[in-house]
Amino acid sequence: METGRCPLSYLISFLLFLFHSETACHPLGKRPCKMQAFRIWDINQKTFYLRNNQLIAGYLQGSNTKLEEKLDVVPIEPHAVFLGIHGAKLCLACVKSGDETKLQLEAVNITDLSKHKDQDKRFTFILSDSGPTTSFESAACPGWFLCTALEADRPVSLTNTPQEAMTVTKFYFQKD
Repeated sequence: METGRCPLSYLISFLLFLFHSETACHPLGKRPCKMQAFRIWDINQKTFYLRNNQLIAGYLQGSNTKLEEKLDVVPIEPHAVFLGIHGAKLCLACVKSGDETKLQLEAVNITDLSKHKDQDKRFTFILSDSGPTTSFESAACPGWFLCTALEADRPVSLTNTPQEAMTVTKFYFQKD
C-alpha cells in the first residue's frame, strides 16, 4: 500500500519554499536591500572604531564609547552578508594580492553593491553562528576569517588560522 503525504505537509513545504525564496532571491536578479545596523564586539569585549580610516578593535570607556562603530549589514543570502561602516559609505572587503590576503575598507555605498555582481564577492562574508557568537568567513577567500588581535587597539584583520591563540574570530553580533 502506498503511503502519501498529507495535504498539510504539502502546504507547509510550499510555504517554506516561498519564505526561503523571498529571503534568498528577488525577481529579475535584483536583491532587496534590507540594511540594518548592528553592534559588534569580540569575545574579549573589544568594540570596533575607526582610526586614520582603519578599523580598530579596542576597549572604549567613558566619553570614548561614542567612537564605537556600528556595522551596516545587507543580507544577500540566508547566511551571507555585506558589511559596511554605519553611515560612512565604507565597506569591508577581502582583497588578495599575491600571497597576501588582507581586510580593507573601500569607499563603496553598501546599497550599490548588489548592482555589480562580479565585484560583490570580495565584500561578501559568510556568517557561522556558534551559540551566542558569530564568525565571518570571506566568500572571496574561503578559509579566511574576520579577526581581532588579543591586544587592544590593533587593526581588525583576517586570519586563515582561526584556532590560533593570538587571534579572536568569534564575535557578538546584535541588532542596534
